[in-house]
Amino acid sequence: MNHHHQRSSRTIDIDTRLLRAGAVITAAGAVVASIGMALGAVAVFAAGRRMIRTMDVPPAQQAAAKWHQAKEASRAGVQAWHDSASHAHDGSLAN
Repeated sequence: MNHHHQRSSRTIDIDTRLLRAGAVITAAGAVVASIGMALGAVAVFAAGRRMIRTMDVPPAQQAAAKWHQAKEASRAGVQAWHDSASHAHDGSLAN
């Protein structure tokens, strides 16, 4: 008994007009969203530039001063450590 089963060919019937309209609206939304993000970025950068212009000390100068302070503090700490270590070897450290 040789039974041949016929397969029915099923196809999906897509309304291409709706598909195209959806693609166009999605693309338009992406363009509008990109423009909105660009406008927001311009506003944030402009506000940042205005804030930096009104500062008494520019950020680069502040950073340089803080770096100098950190280096001096590090040197002072190393010097104090060396001084305490040399006093400990001399026996001049109080117990």
